Amino acid sequence: MKKISHFIDGKIYSDSKSRIGPIFNPAIGEQIAEVELASKATVEMAIESSAKAFIKWSKTTPITRSRILSKYKDLLIKNMEEIAVMVSKEHGKTIPDAKGSIQRGIEVVEYATGITESLKGDHSANVGTNVDSYNLRQPLGVCAGITPFNFPAMVPMWMYPVSIACGNTFILKPSEKDPSCPMRLAELAIEAGLPVGVLNVVNGDKESVDTLLENKDVQAISFVGSTPIAEYVYHTGTKNNKRVQALGGAKNHMVVMPDADINKTTDALIGSAFGSADERCMAISVAVCVGKKTAENLKTKLLEETLKLNVGPYTDEKSDFGPLNNKAHYEKVMGYIDTGEKEGAKLLSDGRNMKLQGYENGYFVGPTIFEDVKPDMKIYKEEIFGPVLSMMTTDTYEEALKLVNDHELGNGAAVFTKSGMIAKHFTENAKIGMIGVNVPIPVPVAYHSFGGWKRSLFGDHSMHGPEGVRFYTKLKTATVTWSEDNSGPEFTIPVLS
Repeated sequence: MKKISHFIDGKIYSDSKSRIGPIFNPAIGEQIAEVELASKATVEMAIESSAKAFIKWSKTTPITRSRILSKYKDLLIKNMEEIAVMVSKEHGKTIPDAKGSIQRGIEVVEYATGITESLKGDHSANVGTNVDSYNLRQPLGVCAGITPFNFPAMVPMWMYPVSIACGNTFILKPSEKDPSCPMRLAELAIEAGLPVGVLNVVNGDKESVDTLLENKDVQAISFVGSTPIAEYVYHTGTKNNKRVQALGGAKNHMVVMPDADINKTTDALIGSAFGSADERCMAISVAVCVGKKTAENLKTKLLEETLKLNVGPYTDEKSDFGPLNNKAHYEKVMGYIDTGEKEGAKLLSDGRNMKLQGYENGYFVGPTIFEDVKPDMKIYKEEIFGPVLSMMTTDTYEEALKLVNDHELGNGAAVFTKSGMIAKHFTENAKIGMIGVNVPIPVPVAYHSFGGWKRSLFGDHSMHGPEGVRFYTKLKTATVTWSEDNSGPEFTIPVLS
């Protein structure tokens, strides 16, 4: 059986004493490979490799780093088909969906190729008599990223390209559920000319995570995953004096106003609620309709269009979305649907009995829609991370906005309307990190930054874009004079004039 190990010092590293974890094809529910789960010693080896590489890489000119990343971008584009198949086979998402996520990762690599602009400092001449002042951004050292199973290509590429472009070295700890893609990404980086040790990959579980969080040579941690783990990573990392950006879960609302185009809104809702089996932190999981008529119109159209969806394996070009990633998560989502019924929500569309011929053991859940969902229900309060949509109705826009703002998670939210005033008010007053106006999944482009509010983000900096540069660098300010004046010591704080 195929075994995935680690990528350290520019080559595959295998530890025969490692614990082993299974890798499944979720469409068939069968194990297809196994992955080594790194010991503390293996992770420390990767840290040592990265620390050694940092000495030279941090002194490499930004333009040289940019040129390597430019070659890397070209290789990623050239090998996209291969990478997409890796993602789909181990995660379950369709090939077009996999390619789309890879492209969003490549866009961050492309942003990182222009890092020279972002690393420029500011200079002020004559802040005092014969005194100049300037600042510069310098790399932190060894950085690490802990990434989730739902985006084995995109989320890692939201981290390490910016980090290494800033002069850091990077250790990636991807999800043990779908590790083949991250390993290939590292191989291509070496092929592009990245020096050995600048990007290392260790596969593992909590032991690997804790080693990264506790090791004194790791300066910064980036994390994407569930809110409870994000909180753990943040507190453990900061306790060990590290910078931490920890992105957690989401419960993204779409507020549908009475003036919204129902056909366009329905299309947007279906794609964002069920695409990638809703295993996206930016997926819409709650539709809030303002007015009973709005709710009835949307429900009618939604149920009509949902019947047309094709659920199937990535090998079927007609599939709109595929299975959930693993059995444990499949059972968890099924449990949420059971709970929703018990709590009194009305089940309009039930995806629990989906069995596909030839794929009976696959982790497939069909489109599931609840109405009459209340704020105190578990299916509303918690992130389900499966193709389960909750529908709610309010009498007024203000009530809808309150639902958005009262929820403890604040990753993304959207409003569908033709009113500029409503759009402006929602954008300015929703307590959410990323807002969409007639856009269901408002993921910022690479040269802006991605991050939520409230319990969707722990830490001060969002991911990639300018915030990513700030996170992976530290600011230094210099005050300089070459004056030959020697008037003796001053015992008061310097005053520039």
